Formats: sequence, C-alpha cells, structure tokens
Amino acid sequence: MAFPTKSTYVIIGAGIHGLSTAYHLALELKARRKGSGKDIIVLDKSGISAGATGIACGVIRNNYFQPAMRELMAHSVNVWESDREAYSYHPVGYMQISCESMHDDVRTIYEQQCAIGYRSSFVEGEKDCMKYMQGLFDDWQAQNITSVLHEKQGGYANNTTSMYGLAGKAENEGVRIMTGVQVTGLVQDNQGTIKSVETNKGSIACDYVVIGAGPWVTHFWEMLDLPKFISIKNPADGSMKTDIPMWVYWCLQEGTLGIDPDIQKTNDGKMPPVIHVDSDAPLFSDEDGSLITDEMWGIYYKPDTHFGGIQGGAAPYKVEKNADEVAVDPYGTESPEFIVGPEFAHMWVSALAHCQKRFSGTLAKFRREPSGGIGAFTPDSFPVFDVFRQNCYVIADSNHGYKMLGVGKLVAEEICGDQSSLLEPFRFSRYKEGKLHPVSNSPFPWS
Repeated sequence: MAFPTKSTYVIIGAGIHGLSTAYHLALELKARRKGSGKDIIVLDKSGISAGATGIACGVIRNNYFQPAMRELMAHSVNVWESDREAYSYHPVGYMQISCESMHDDVRTIYEQQCAIGYRSSFVEGEKDCMKYMQGLFDDWQAQNITSVLHEKQGGYANNTTSMYGLAGKAENEGVRIMTGVQVTGLVQDNQGTIKSVETNKGSIACDYVVIGAGPWVTHFWEMLDLPKFISIKNPADGSMKTDIPMWVYWCLQEGTLGIDPDIQKTNDGKMPPVIHVDSDAPLFSDEDGSLITDEMWGIYYKPDTHFGGIQGGAAPYKVEKNADEVAVDPYGTESPEFIVGPEFAHMWVSALAHCQKRFSGTLAKFRREPSGGIGAFTPDSFPVFDVFRQNCYVIADSNHGYKMLGVGKLVAEEICGDQSSLLEPFRFSRYKEGKLHPVSNSPFPWS
C-alpha cells in the first residue's frame, strides 16, 4: 500500500490518547456528517501501545484533591464503563487509605465526589478504619490509618489488551493506524499553521495535527518552537516566578511480586479494590527489621493476571541529570534506567508486609520488569490540553495518562468546534494567569 501524501487529520502516537482521540473523532465526524474515520491517520514510530501506555500499571481512579481533575476523571470512568470487554476493564474499585495529615484532604475529596454523583464511602477514625479494612482482609495490620476513602467505581484495565481493543474500535470506523513511522518535523507556514507532518517515510500534508506522544511530548514541544522555560503567576499576591522549566522528569517506581494473584482476594473470595496507602508510620524492613524510613511514604498495589502477580509501585523520584537526553528519548539507552533497583523492591515489599501479613517473607519473589517508566511532568504536575499554532492540539498528560481514556473524546469534540468545560482548567495560559490547581498533602506529585 502506497504511503499517503495527505490526510485531513494526523494523530501522532498510538497510545491511550492518540487512539482514543482517533476513535472518538471518527465517531464525531460521522455523527456531524463532516467526514469519517477514513480522514484520520495515526502515526507511531514503534507500534500500538509500545510506549508509556504499554507499561502503565493500568489503575483507574478518581482520587484527586483537585476539583478539575476529579470531574475529568469521573467523565473518563464513564468512558471506561461504556465497553468493559473491549477495554479489558475491571471495575473493582479503588481505596485511598491515609494517615492523619491527609485526613482533611481526603474528606474533601469524598464530599466533592458525593456532589458530582461519584459513588464512594468514607470511614474515619483509627479504630473504625482498622475494623473496615479487616472486614475486607483479615490480615490487615497497617498502623496510623485514620481515614479510608473507598471508591466503588474505578479499578484497573489490562494495558496492552485494552489498547488493542481501542485500536480495533478505531479501525472499524475507518481510521488508519501506521506503525514504524517516525515523525521528524512539523512544517509551518508564515502564520505558524502546521501544513504538513514530515516522517521517515515521507511527507503528509494535513489540515489538523494532534500530538498524543506521552513522555515524548517534549520532543514535539521543541518542534513547535514552544518555550522551554515559562513564567508562573502566584495567585495569592500576583507576583511572577520566571525561568521555570516547562518539563520535569520523574522516574516511576513500579514492580511485580511474582506470587499467585488470587492470594489477594478478599475475605469473601472476591477480587479486591486497588489499594493505595499513604502513611507516616515508621516503615521497617520485612527482611531484617531495620528502619527503612520514618518519613511519610506511599504505595499502591493490585492483583493483576496481565503482570502475573501483585503489581504496584511507590512514589516516584526526580530525574536530576541528562534531562535533555531524556527529552529526546525517554526510554533510550542513554536515559536513566527505568527498571527499578533493589532499594525500591526492599521498600515496596516491606510496605506490603506492613499493610498485610500475607506478604511477609515474599521479597525473593519480587520481579524487575518494564513497568512505570519515565514521566514528563509539567511545572504543576497537571496536564496541559490546548491548541498551538492554530491547528495543533497538544495532549500533555503529565503522566496522568492511562486512566484518562475520556480525554480523547473531549479533544475530538473540541476539534469539531465544541469547547469543553472539563478541559478548560488545563489550558497552557493558566500559568501566566495564575489559575493553578490546589496542592494536596500526598507524597505523590500527581495527587
């Protein structure tokens, strides 16, 4: 088949955002009688789900302190629920289990979830929290827990399987997905409008471009001549902070405990919710009893047959060196290693044992495998969804990506002319205008 020289819409990236946008844009064009999926091409330098999406943990939650994130995630959960089979979606729920320093934040999350009709329950007080958790897991033993937010919606999806399901839905609408095609440039006219996408296979003239490239977004940011450093307005006093790096890189620490996933079933034999714990209790080694940390720590975990065990992670760490090399190729051989080391394994498995006795003595079962990866974070660690150069929509998810299946639907609607109130809080202009998202007490940069 000949390489195409023109397409109305060119979407860069065959991960969660590129494929979701392509599929929903095809539906929008057909419904509005403005075209069809045949007007859309998706390009990826490797393959479907070959980047960050393919090693995502797959957790789908609405546990956000920020109202705008919470409303956007409620929308995305609805999209996940619309086709559970195709999306390989497991609606087991999600639990935020927290210490006292996060109590008020989590209560606020619960109250606002209730306000938008998102189904959840909230337990307060150390004694009642212990009773509630032992009602699910008879070996629960985590200390210093004073609040439990149990989201009855959400859960997780099998990352690669769900993306092939999404790709199939897009192709059924006529979308063409082209793998092994690397974008090398974006040609602009005198007004700055993108006129064509240059690739290693040839040039594609186009009317509209969507960039959904995950951590490679920084590469395209540079192609669009967008700033590497920005100014941010302090909403409290109106002062401006200048020369703030637009992109910060974090290494996401995740791994798998290679034991039977069924070991984590609840007392009544059901598959459990995804568990997330933020604790200020001293964490001791499950191996030798030594102190690992007396500072606040956080982990998450779930049984997952896709990973073949108990999969999860802990708070990420900043990549402090070789940032320019990371920007070019987040998973390249010159980038910081994204396979976690023994320190993470020791901490994570010890934290599992701190929470549930069944995990004690399992450190030897830890497996190092591609999971997590490098994330490109914005200055405030929240996404940017906006149009640049008149006809180029940039989806910069700031590593909130996989759970946000619904973003592609909203982007498709915006491309067709309908402005989204859910995406409005994530415009690039918020930095200059000081319209920033509130910050929680979580040890995770994306909560």
